[in-house]
Amino acid sequence: MLYLLLACAVWNLLCLGMMGVDKYFAVRGKQRISELTLLLSALFAGSAGIWLGMLVWRHKSAKRSFQTGLLLVTLLQLLLLVLLRLYALI
Repeated sequence: MLYLLLACAVWNLLCLGMMGVDKYFAVRGKQRISELTLLLSALFAGSAGIWLGMLVWRHKSAKRSFQTGLLLVTLLQLLLLVLLRLYALI
């Protein structure tokens, strides 16, 4: 379980970094990281890093479609955690 938590923490730091890199690219008009890539990264246990990236760099914070997608991903993850806990799988 400890390794799973550590892997999740590292992944969230990487997702936070992806948001920072995308903001950097956006400011300089360079090739961007797609929203789909960011949302898929959030889906695979990186939603906390993406949310933090939105706060730290004020990136994607005005895009309603991105916020809605991220909220849905986060709610899906919370539902999954509740179900796993309910059936004593974690």
